[in-house]
Amino acid sequence: MDTTTTIFSLLVMLFSVVLHEVAHGYAALFLGDRTAEYQGRLTLNPIKHMDLVGSVIVPLLSFTLGGYAFGWAKPVPFNPHNLRNKRWGELIVAAAGPLMNIVVAVLFGLSIRFMPSLFGGAGLEIVSIAIIINLTLALFNLMPVPPLDGSKIFWAFLPARAMRARRTIENLGIIPVLIFVMILWSLVGSVIPYLFTVLTGVRF
Repeated sequence: MDTTTTIFSLLVMLFSVVLHEVAHGYAALFLGDRTAEYQGRLTLNPIKHMDLVGSVIVPLLSFTLGGYAFGWAKPVPFNPHNLRNKRWGELIVAAAGPLMNIVVAVLFGLSIRFMPSLFGGAGLEIVSIAIIINLTLALFNLMPVPPLDGSKIFWAFLPARAMRARRTIENLGIIPVLIFVMILWSLVGSVIPYLFTVLTGVRF
């Protein structure tokens, strides 16, 4: 892969994680919480969202070792107590990020399936990488492992008495995610090529 494609791929990853976080912020704003707005996070300016490890180091390493970039941005803050919908508000905010990545992947995927003439060789490669990146971000974040978005969606369906268990697990920080990545991600991530083919009609 040439240098230009590499740079574009890293930029696609960066803007994909930015879209993910901005979607969280706007979902919270829609539900009444303006924390992200007050902190200047409702913007597509990547500088406002960049995390040194997740937005620079990890994408470079993952691209070098795996062939496509993966990473994350600084989480957009929100206050669940400000949300108008107390029962499902946190779920809606959590789901907004992965949903944004799914929308991006679907739009690009369908464009390849139905309008392949729009893309040349390099363009098709970059769009394909964008689909893979966004599918990966969506699937990874939907896993019910704290502190990922999927865990917040999962806890929303449990009774209030489960809150103590939630706090105990969330206090472990990044450890559950590391365990998940080491043990299960290779299995879960294996469906991404299948999803790519379903969207695009092109074998990965």
